[in-house]
Amino acid sequence: MYSLLLAIIYLAFVSLGLPDALVGAGWPVMYQDLGVPVAFAGIVTMIIASGTIISSLGSERITRRYGVGAVTAASVGLTAAALVGFSFSGSFWMLCLWAVPYGLGAGAVDAALNNYVALHYAARHMNWLHSFWGVGASISPFIMGYVLGAGQGWGNAFWVVGIVQAAFTVVLIASLPLWGRATPGTATLPAGEPDDAQERRGEDVGPVPLVQALRIPGVVSILVAFFAYCALESTSILWASTYLVEDRGITPATAAAFASLFLLGITGGRFLAGFFADRVGDKRLLRGGFITVGLGAVMLALPVETPLLALVGLVVAGLGCAPIYPAIIHSTPANFGHRNSQAIIGIQMAAAYTGSTLAPPLFGVLVTWAGSWTFPLFLLALVALGLLMSERLNHLVTRRV
Repeated sequence: MYSLLLAIIYLAFVSLGLPDALVGAGWPVMYQDLGVPVAFAGIVTMIIASGTIISSLGSERITRRYGVGAVTAASVGLTAAALVGFSFSGSFWMLCLWAVPYGLGAGAVDAALNNYVALHYAARHMNWLHSFWGVGASISPFIMGYVLGAGQGWGNAFWVVGIVQAAFTVVLIASLPLWGRATPGTATLPAGEPDDAQERRGEDVGPVPLVQALRIPGVVSILVAFFAYCALESTSILWASTYLVEDRGITPATAAAFASLFLLGITGGRFLAGFFADRVGDKRLLRGGFITVGLGAVMLALPVETPLLALVGLVVAGLGCAPIYPAIIHSTPANFGHRNSQAIIGIQMAAAYTGSTLAPPLFGVLVTWAGSWTFPLFLLALVALGLLMSERLNHLVTRRV
């Protein structure tokens, strides 16, 4: 049962990634068909992000009431319905309407699943599971490209992914009896957690209020670190090609290929990290990841004639990004206790989506004002912020223990 549930969770992480790149992949055609400016993509993504933030913050109460399995199945079903709705959207306002359930579904399942894995499975699975998210995120642009290349409308790509998500929903509903049977205790909980002891005795201690969670020492630090990481990841995905073309003289085709290698570096890096994550530990993975991203940013910035160093630097940055997200999530029960983990992971998801939403347009303003040469400096500033805050958390946890 344990292995079967784990396989279903891997499938759920593929499902999490599937819709993420679909709007971006299809937007060059979508905005023309819908008759709106190209910049309106930001409106759709902002609505989706707002929904994910809201549902992430409310994920603890929902998950405590209905259970992780039910929340996961319902959330994937909600995204399936939204994607099918996208496929029938003939106007921009309909796209915005369906973006609401899309975002609400994505945030709830992300927080619930990540907390469940952090509590019940080893660090290697957290890395491998997020690698499978990358598999899902990489598949959807190919689906959109195939559909458009076949001369079909972009709505057909949303229809295909929506049907796949609906099939995942059926599998998740069938798996509901399995969700209470995983072997707990792989996360190392800190000593002196009375509320954790209450939960282990089966007592219902209720959800953790947002204000109470934010007052726990170290929570604000890890939220800022998570914000910084997701900000640098999303900025790199959106702006790396522009930097390589405008400042390093690389052809657009080559720049696009290496920008995709940044994502493949994250996916492959998480797969490799899974083999040694349990031995190295979340703290060292987090520290090493930020340092490696910093090294990649320095390679991007060095004013050498050959562009090869910058291209390699982008791949190195992707590899450095790989273990950061899983390490932050997996270490949450150990840093803050079982009792608080679901609430804190929900807030972490909200911080992550906020960073992913705000940083790319903020850097766009910086590019307009100063130029795209500031790209590696922007990344280095975020690396420094993330590393500083994560080390501050480590200091607080060590002092508490």
